Amino acid sequence: MQLYDSARQGVFPLDVGPIANLYSCGITPYDSAHLGHAFVYLAFDVLSRRLIDSGHEARLVRNVTDVDDDILRKARELGVNYLDLAAQGMVTFERDMKLINLLPVYSEPRATSAIPEILTLIGETFDRGVAYEVEGNVYFEVSKFPRFGQVSHKGRDAMLALAAEHGGRPDDPRKRDPLDFVLWQPSLEDEPAWESRWGPGRPGWHIECSALALRELGVTLDVHGGGRDLAFPHHECEAAQSETVTGKPFVKHWMHVGLVALDGTKMSKSLGNLVFVHELASRSEPAAVRLSLLDQSYRDDWEWRDELLSHAQSRLATWRSTLTGRTSNVLYDVRAALDDDLNTPAALRAIDAAAHAGSNVASAAALLGVTL
Repeated sequence: MQLYDSARQGVFPLDVGPIANLYSCGITPYDSAHLGHAFVYLAFDVLSRRLIDSGHEARLVRNVTDVDDDILRKARELGVNYLDLAAQGMVTFERDMKLINLLPVYSEPRATSAIPEILTLIGETFDRGVAYEVEGNVYFEVSKFPRFGQVSHKGRDAMLALAAEHGGRPDDPRKRDPLDFVLWQPSLEDEPAWESRWGPGRPGWHIECSALALRELGVTLDVHGGGRDLAFPHHECEAAQSETVTGKPFVKHWMHVGLVALDGTKMSKSLGNLVFVHELASRSEPAAVRLSLLDQSYRDDWEWRDELLSHAQSRLATWRSTLTGRTSNVLYDVRAALDDDLNTPAALRAIDAAAHAGSNVASAAALLGVTL
C-alpha cells in the first residue's frame, strides 16, 4: 500500500508488520459530531479494512478528549458536569458512527483515564531539560527541540497565528517563547483538578494524546493522524514531546484528512454550519451517506452538497441490481485503488464499471464497508 505522509510530503510505502498500530485523534464530546468528523474516521476505517483484508491485524485507537478548555467552557455555559456532557456527546457520536458502519475500534480511551501517565510524561520532559514551570503552569520549550515544525512544515508566523486560533495563547507573558505550549495548568475554581508536583491542575491538550498513544500502542505508531487542521499545533506538539521523552520516532506515517465545508465555509462547531450523519440518514439510507463520503478523496478539502446523497442512493440501486450476476475481477481493482493512497473514488468507479457490465459487485462493496 502507498500512502501520503504529511511529514515527508509525499507518497510512500506503508511500513507495517503483522499488527498495524493506528491512532486517530477523536472528538471532544461537547456537541454532536458533524460530517467533517465522520469523514476523518471513515478514512481510518477504510485503511483498517484494507489492512485486515491483506492479512494484518489493525489496532485502531481513537481517543476521547473528555477534559480540555472547550468541553469545560461548554459545561460551564450549560451548568452541567463536564463528564455528564462528555457521556451525552459520546452516545450521539457512537450512534452516528454505527450508522455509517465504522468497524469497532481497538480502544477508545479517555484523557481522564491517563492522568498518571500524563504526569509521568511531563516529569520526564523536566528530566530532559525541555520543560519549565511558572506559577503552576508547565510549558514545553520548543527551542530545545530542533525538529519542531517537522510534521506541519509551517513557518513561525503561520505557527503563531494557528496557535492563537487553537487556544495556544502565544501572548501568555509567562512563556519564554510564544510558541511554547502548555503541558500542565492550574485549574479554575469550577474545573476538575488533579494533584501534581507543580500544584493542583489539569493537563494541556497535546500531552493527553501523547500519553494515550504511548500507553495504548507503544513508542512508535505506524499511522497517526486526523483532520488536516490538527497538523499544527496538535500533532506538531505531540511529536515534539513524545520524541523528546522516548528518543525514538513517534510516528512512521502521518495521515491528515481534508476538511468538509458547507456553503463555502469549513464546518465548525463555533460557526454552527454543520451537517450531521443522523440527519442525512433520516432522509436516505445510512449506506448512501457512507457512499457519499467515499466518493471524495480523503486528502482533499470538499463541500457537502445534497445531490451527493441522491447520487449515492442511485449508485446503490445499480450495485444491488447485480446481486444475481456473474463474478468478476472487480475486487482486485478495488484493492489496487485503495493501495494507491486510499483512492476511494477510483474504487467506486471500478465497481460502477463492473456493475454496468452485469457483474456481481457485493464483495467489492463489502471491502468498502457497504453491504448490498
